[in-house]
Amino acid sequence: MKPTTRLWTAQTLLAAVFLSAGLMKLFMPADVLAAQSHLPAAFMKFIATCETLGAIGLIVPGLTRIRTELTPIAAAGLAIIMTGAVAVSLIQGLGAAAILPAVVGTLAVYVARGRWQRTVAASARVNRPALSRAA
Repeated sequence: MKPTTRLWTAQTLLAAVFLSAGLMKLFMPADVLAAQSHLPAAFMKFIATCETLGAIGLIVPGLTRIRTELTPIAAAGLAIIMTGAVAVSLIQGLGAAAILPAVVGTLAVYVARGRWQRTVAASARVNRPALSRAA
């Protein structure tokens, strides 16, 4: 399987996970959300918004080929959210529950790294002619 195919597969999987989790939290009543988590409902709504926007940022720039440098930034942001989810799970004494966010976070790091390398490589190809003319 080609690296681009692996990245798109990972991005699609991550987008589905984060979009479903984010939308579920966004539309859940605040009191129910607060009862399920040890964190304030307003903070959970903020996380839900970040997850939803991150899911969009994983897919839309690549499909439209507009501002594709936003994809690794979205993936890195989602990896940060998953790092927080792992930390909260471990603090609460739920070691087994930390496995899923750790796996999802690792996948987000894979996408961020892979797309960042492709963005830097594409940028170098685009800027090379301009540099050679300036010399």
